[in-house]
Amino acid sequence: MNGPLTAAGDLRRLVVRDIRRELRIPDSLIVNTALPVLIMVLFVYVFGGAITTGSSGLAYIDFVVPAVLLMSSGYGAALTAVNIADDMTGGMIDRFRTLPISGWVVPAGHVVASVIRNVAAAAISLAAAVALGFRPSAGPADWALVLLLIVGYVLAMSSLAVLWGLLVRSTQAAGAFSFIVLFLPYLSDGVVPAETMPDVLRAFAENQPATPIVTALRALLLDQPMGSAGVVAAGWLAGTVAVSVPVAAVLFRRRTSS
Repeated sequence: MNGPLTAAGDLRRLVVRDIRRELRIPDSLIVNTALPVLIMVLFVYVFGGAITTGSSGLAYIDFVVPAVLLMSSGYGAALTAVNIADDMTGGMIDRFRTLPISGWVVPAGHVVASVIRNVAAAAISLAAAVALGFRPSAGPADWALVLLLIVGYVLAMSSLAVLWGLLVRSTQAAGAFSFIVLFLPYLSDGVVPAETMPDVLRAFAENQPATPIVTALRALLLDQPMGSAGVVAAGWLAGTVAVSVPVAAVLFRRRTSS
């Protein structure tokens, strides 16, 4: 049986493998670096002049930056489903089964690599926002909580992505998950105020997980009242990880034991 140090070494090697694989794929590298900037430019320069921020009174760039952080990091995290599906259907798992490694480090490696890649994508988005005029007023403790929220969001989306990638049987089907995650912030209080939406959409926007996360990020970055958003956001993220990780572990064992 592999000890903790051996398993940690296996995990490190698989994380490095996943990151190197992404760096060797030009399309993926371009998406991970250019998409955050393009999204930020699109919202600020194309949509920004036509959208008001309602009762918040914020400039649109200040209003939308938290949602764009979720879009850029969440989209990349959701692509973890494609990576795990590719391993499951492309023969890589059969090769791993011949090696003396713990089975759990394979999906865990995908998740850890996703967190590293997509926190970096969020940082690129934030740098683009600052270049376009965003001026956060967060202090050191606020920045630490912003980082914690982004890491938590990427971890939750990556865990769900692994679960989705294990449920489907092709990389094409796995890719559909990225569109779900990408558009989740659109139907929140992140892109337009929920108060301006029709009743049905407003009810959904006010009670889906992206809204409290966006609200908490906005409060931390711009020194605004947070209310209960931080607690609700933490509950959503912790609950997502707590449910998806054990279910994904069961599915992975079933898929690899046959």
